[in-house]
Amino acid sequence: MPIVRNLSRAASQLLQSSGCGCGVSIVPVRCIGVSPRQVASDASFHSVTFSESDHPRVLITGGLGQLGVGLAKLLRKRFGKNNVILSDIRKPADNVFYSGPFIFADVLDYKNLREIVVNNRITWLFHYSALLSAVGEANVPLARAVNITGLHNVLDIAAEHNLRLFVPSTIGAFGPTSPRDPTPDLCIQRPRTIYGVSKVHAELMGEYYHYRYGLDFRCLRYPGIISADSQPGGGTTDYAVQIFHDAIKSGKYKCYLKPDTRLPMMYIDDCLKATLEVMEAPAEALTMRTYNINAMSFSPEELAQEVRKYIPELQMTYSVDQVKQAIADSWPMNFDDSNARRDWGWKHDYDLPELVTTMLGFLGSDSRVAQAN
Repeated sequence: MPIVRNLSRAASQLLQSSGCGCGVSIVPVRCIGVSPRQVASDASFHSVTFSESDHPRVLITGGLGQLGVGLAKLLRKRFGKNNVILSDIRKPADNVFYSGPFIFADVLDYKNLREIVVNNRITWLFHYSALLSAVGEANVPLARAVNITGLHNVLDIAAEHNLRLFVPSTIGAFGPTSPRDPTPDLCIQRPRTIYGVSKVHAELMGEYYHYRYGLDFRCLRYPGIISADSQPGGGTTDYAVQIFHDAIKSGKYKCYLKPDTRLPMMYIDDCLKATLEVMEAPAEALTMRTYNINAMSFSPEELAQEVRKYIPELQMTYSVDQVKQAIADSWPMNFDDSNARRDWGWKHDYDLPELVTTMLGFLGSDSRVAQAN
């Protein structure tokens, strides 16, 4: 078991700084028959079917990452605090721990994860455990274990217990041979990062489980997500978060991407709204299992110009990280999300000007925003 111990040790060290919630211990995979997993004859559990009028019982894996805490807050307002369980393998901050149910969950521990689903009568599962693009390239074996083996565990449990499963995908699921402006829902996908490969795998496995086992699998390809209440977590698009922190703190920001690198982006409130909307959409309205969603598309220089409307002294310099630049150059410049807008009424609220004023206001530059306006 030295490989398992090495992966566990690496994960513990990496996750302290990555901001990504994911598990690290590896368990055997057992597969048979009608259910994707072998169920022991003496297993003690029961499935509960909820009517449409009942609130779902929700589990969020990898919940201490960029999106999990915000999603839990939104869902608790919608369904009640005790109906939404946040989980991760890291220790939560006090404000997160006391805001609602929190539980330790390692997505690579199949038995533990299954017990959580059964004992808490989970009906919806949001699977956010993953290593992001740049972090994944720094530790491919760990990313492969978390992003792929963890997904398999979640798929099997969701199929066995008739859950509605959401797994996010990403602009990183496309590659340099994909159409880039715009990128449609269905096209060639040949990503060149372990993160992207694992997300294409998730999209296809989820669709397969839907047709093979009847799993209610739903997936959105997120653009770069921008949030003020969490630190960057190792993604290639995280410059669009860090620039606000540095602009307010020092008036200077050194960007690791070229100034004209255009990528699709979205404010976190739009992202969370889309996630809830697609989960609540009637099954008959969905013509596919994985949808693009988009809000805006901009380059580092365009973002800096908008920020300078409120912080004119901002000095933007560039020190290109070749690994991150190569990743960004293989990703879409703009998403075609017309299918999402047609099928379940997706509509974003934040464009670039609203994004900048919201971020600066949240981070403490309200006076500058008011003065500029």
